[in-house]
Amino acid sequence: MTTARLRPPERRVSGRAVGVWTVRLLMGGVFVTLMLSAAAWAVTSLGWGWPSPWVREYAPFVPLVYGTYALARAAIVPSWRYRVHRWEIAEDVIYTRAGWVSRTWQLVPVNRLQTVDHTQGWLERLFGVATLEVQTASYAGSSTIEGLDAEEARGLSEELAVRAGALRDDAT
Repeated sequence: MTTARLRPPERRVSGRAVGVWTVRLLMGGVFVTLMLSAAAWAVTSLGWGWPSPWVREYAPFVPLVYGTYALARAAIVPSWRYRVHRWEIAEDVIYTRAGWVSRTWQLVPVNRLQTVDHTQGWLERLFGVATLEVQTASYAGSSTIEGLDAEEARGLSEELAVRAGALRDDAT
């Protein structure tokens, strides 16, 4: 009996996906930093008696530390994610690999597809990328390819829907 080797899928997502991921991380980092800044201001300026003196003393540093972390994360994570995220669509299977710390490898048989969704949020539209999600009736549920070129995602969604329908018709 021969065992199949799990190899990385051949295709990368669009390079423009790095921009989407970077902007998302920056927006989230700015939001959390602003919330932490408001909390630090409240702790130091409103004269509350319940926070301990060391909390009042170090509260202004919390937004600074988190802001530095958020910037570093936005600088590192998107490019690392781009190097790791891969996808491939073969004759009978959709193959994806995702995750920059914990890796997820997923193989979805085309004949098990129930729905194929092509989505594009406002930020994805701005960068010309889209997300393709295929859903099955299995426990795992679905496979998502985030950061595809928008036109490529549209074409793949149409192709997969046709192929899944043809394979389903052949099985009955």
